[in-house]
Amino acid sequence: MPKSSTPTLKEVAQLAGVSRATASRVFTESPRVSDEARRAVERAARRLGYVPNRAARSLVTGRSDSVALVIPEPTTRLFGDPFFPRLLRGISEVLAAHDLQLVLVAPQNSADERRLERYLSGGHVDGALLVSLHGADPLPAALQARGLPVVLGGRPAGEGLVSYVDVDNQAGAFSAVRHLVQLGRRQIATIAGSLDMSVSQDRLEGYRRALEAGGLAWDPALEESGDFSHEGGVTAMRTLLERRPRLDAVFAASDLMAAGALLALRAAGRRVPADVAVIGYEDSPIAATSLPPLSSVRQPNEEMGREMARLLIASIGSQRQVARRVVLATELVIRDSTAG
Repeated sequence: MPKSSTPTLKEVAQLAGVSRATASRVFTESPRVSDEARRAVERAARRLGYVPNRAARSLVTGRSDSVALVIPEPTTRLFGDPFFPRLLRGISEVLAAHDLQLVLVAPQNSADERRLERYLSGGHVDGALLVSLHGADPLPAALQARGLPVVLGGRPAGEGLVSYVDVDNQAGAFSAVRHLVQLGRRQIATIAGSLDMSVSQDRLEGYRRALEAGGLAWDPALEESGDFSHEGGVTAMRTLLERRPRLDAVFAASDLMAAGALLALRAAGRRVPADVAVIGYEDSPIAATSLPPLSSVRQPNEEMGREMARLLIASIGSQRQVARRVVLATELVIRDSTAG
């Protein structure tokens, strides 16, 4: 029979001048290997093009070298919202540097989440990153109870002891609405995100605090939810115009919703920013390419992803699980939609 072209661990060991057991310990990251032997094995592996068998390595180390990213959102939002690709880029950058594989899962209902819980707890991954959770989702606590390291993207709804990375959503919303107040706008509406999410609640609270600080009365008729979608922004803007036709500014809790608001305002014959100033949140590529270009609150999505991955890797390598919280700053970016 012809010899297999795939190099074996035995061949690597022979070329490196060490035993097969020593070569194996190098690939399972055992500390019981000298630096000289480790370098010799790594050189031999590169020369032969040897790729360690991850499955075999997992049996020895108890690690899968895989991390799950869980996003319980419809696929239309997952692939249509610019937030997720930028977050994913940051996560992937850190995981790749640590030779970890990313597994992306998007459960669509509670049955999916129950199956996912069993899968994630079955040793298929070493930890989980959870993003865009709604309400008091039981998944983080269930995974932690099974001993799986977990890091959330965004502040959790409850006060559970779980690590998370977030941006200062209240401060970001406050700065946006304060800008509108300083422009002299007096009927300032908001298009909120999904109200069962802490990110939406925090941005709504920042909006209300800025109105109070600017001496403006809170008007519930100036608040409407758009569920973070473009279509939701269009519908919410139409509803707000019906309730308060003389409104002169809008703070939308995402750029997608702000772009939808621009469309509805244009259809209603309202000029931006002459009649209505509009400001979004995230400073995604949508903001710079809208007509007119959108003022927006910039949040560091890629850095958020990197921090999430770093926290999870540290948690995977630790014997003692400690909840850590990282809150990143935002920045207000002014463009034509509020200029003048």
